[in-house]
Amino acid sequence: MENRPLSPHIQIYKWHISSLVSISHRITGIINFFAISLICFWLAFMLLGETNYQVIKNFLETFLGKFILIGITWSFSFQMLSEIRHLIMDYGYGFELQTTKVTGLIVIFGSIILTILIYLLGRGFL
Repeated sequence: MENRPLSPHIQIYKWHISSLVSISHRITGIINFFAISLICFWLAFMLLGETNYQVIKNFLETFLGKFILIGITWSFSFQMLSEIRHLIMDYGYGFELQTTKVTGLIVIFGSIILTILIYLLGRGFL
């Protein structure tokens, strides 16, 4: 076996905002896949009758159900803003170090703000 140097890895690699946004984008993509499946399951329950629908509705009114809904809302918001960021980068813009930091922060904080706005809109406060 040859003694070849190893590529830099997590032990010596310094994390950046872009790294955080990139891995979060992948994780939220997986979460969104299961969230869409859950939404389809809920819609199927609606077709099976009111009593079946009521089971899901009762669950979504619990603390855990509301937590899941808010988490899904954040996940969709994050994914959407991150996709817009990637679309802009696909056109060749935003590769400067400062720009990637700013757009990464916009994705992170924008998704939180968007989630809060959607929550307030859903509760009738806006």
